[in-house]
Amino acid sequence: MIRLIEENLVRQNKAMLLMFLLLEEEFSRLTQLKPQSVSRVELSIQELMRQIAAERLSLRRLVARVVPTAQRVRDILSELDEDRAEAVSQLLQRLDDAEQKCGVQASKNQQMAMALFDQSKGLLDFMHNQIKPKSTTTYGRTARYAKGVNDARLLSGRL
Repeated sequence: MIRLIEENLVRQNKAMLLMFLLLEEEFSRLTQLKPQSVSRVELSIQELMRQIAAERLSLRRLVARVVPTAQRVRDILSELDEDRAEAVSQLLQRLDDAEQKCGVQASKNQQMAMALFDQSKGLLDFMHNQIKPKSTTTYGRTARYAKGVNDARLLSGRL
């Protein structure tokens, strides 16, 4: 059973390393301004996150089989011999480090995406303001040209 827990932790470590590589790839594509390829990488990241969540649920079930009252892997370390406990502790530490790196990279990606969004929105607002009529009385409520007040004319009527 302990071997299965170790294998699960190894798979999670590899998945987190892959996650970090995907996040770096997403960042590079954000800087290259390739939105279609960013969405493809984002879909891969979401699928990998789903798989990691499934691995975590599986790990919880394995831990509960070893010690029914245990909630986490760290809760069962006292039940293991020293060598195995040390190996599992190292796997947990590597997993935690990889998660921290992924979190930092995800934060960078989010900041870059928001900066690009703000830049695009600002550009669109600017373009919209440039094509919008300067006079607010040009169009009426019915989307037709408004008829202005003709006070300056001496004569009004048809010929």
